[in-house]
Amino acid sequence: MTTPPPDPRRTLPGVDRVVDALDGLPHPLLVECARAAVDHARATVTPDADPDPDARLAAVVADARDRVATRRRALLHRVVNATGVIVHTNLGRAPIPESAFAAAESVATGYANLEYRLDEGTRGSRHAHAGALLATACGAEAGIVVNNTAAAVLLALGAVARGREVIVSRGELVEIGGGFRVPEIMAESGCRLIEVGTTNRTRCADYEAQLRPETALLLKVHASNYRMVGFTEATPVTELARLGPPVMVDAGSGLLDATTPWLAAPPPWLADEPGIRQVIADGAALVTFSGDKLLGGPQAGVIVGRADLVAACAAHPLARAVRADKVTLAMLQAVALEYLEGRAADLPVWRMAAAPVAELRNRADRLAAAVPGGSVVDTEAVAGGGSVPGLTIPSVGVAWSVPDADDTVARLRRHDVVARVERGAVVCDLRTVDPADDDRLAAALRDALGAGPA
Repeated sequence: MTTPPPDPRRTLPGVDRVVDALDGLPHPLLVECARAAVDHARATVTPDADPDPDARLAAVVADARDRVATRRRALLHRVVNATGVIVHTNLGRAPIPESAFAAAESVATGYANLEYRLDEGTRGSRHAHAGALLATACGAEAGIVVNNTAAAVLLALGAVARGREVIVSRGELVEIGGGFRVPEIMAESGCRLIEVGTTNRTRCADYEAQLRPETALLLKVHASNYRMVGFTEATPVTELARLGPPVMVDAGSGLLDATTPWLAAPPPWLADEPGIRQVIADGAALVTFSGDKLLGGPQAGVIVGRADLVAACAAHPLARAVRADKVTLAMLQAVALEYLEGRAADLPVWRMAAAPVAELRNRADRLAAAVPGGSVVDTEAVAGGGSVPGLTIPSVGVAWSVPDADDTVARLRRHDVVARVERGAVVCDLRTVDPADDDRLAAALRDALGAGPA
């Protein structure tokens, strides 16, 4: 009688032995990776597999180390953005300025006067810091900060219009990132949506025809993530403000000031973006906007406007659920001070957006010289974050024609570099790459392209 061959699964190492050969993550995560590698080996082992226990151990450990590396890459960490998308939602949106980081570190590593009046020795308000400064920068009476723009819209509608009617143009019932739709946010706030006009044309008379005692607000929504052209008409805030009910503007992105006094000259691609200061001057009673997409600061939502309406927002029970923490407020306060002091051009977002093409071309020349096979190309960057749709920013990058561009950009991602594929070539757009990362980018490209060290 022939003895059956031994079960090859018996030669697989135990999880503990595999863990002993791993490092780079906390022990519980190493155990997860080791167990996954052992389970995979058990499920895929074949009868003719090498029965040598040492060989089996080496194979399982190699698999586990790959899983550890993959898990480490999945942890939140810094990457190089070579996509040409300035406010890249998937890559963390706007880079935080050093001044904001320093402010955050200061308050995060100790105590702060977050809700305390030092002069009086009494309880204060967390809205007295960043919110008040941003209101000043916008020319508004008051302001508060919450954790994102959708929360700002939800809070403002709930505080001012719950149980009443809000009139909005059909052409402004937009969907923002992540599948959030304005009508759904309005429904969650408890107000009743009254649609007026048509998709492409809404006149002041359309709003006026629907005015009733139940009207709480006239709402305008900035179509930040799409552009409508052709036979269109929208009612400006100045006309709506004359109708009586408060006008609320959800600006989302846009500009703090449409004149961009922090730049030598406003870039052409910003020509149609609304300015919060101008919207307030035109008569808006409440304006909501983004702390990152509009200001170049941390992700946050800002509400500015009439003092009584902002106070109603701050006093609403929902305000506590969506309030910003001390770290976000410290960063946004630092960003607000940069605008108030006329130094906003130093913010990373504006440095990238306003970088001269000639400067980018010089960097591209150096990168192409450092990585064989690269050619300098004119590119088109975008603002990103669902803002200035359809408009691009002249930029410069370096392109490499390779047999498999998708494989190459995957190799770059393993070096924490995110590039793009364009017409079959790997393209790195330098408008969104910090100059301090140029050498890191070159090293990653040389490895991904198999070019070896410089």
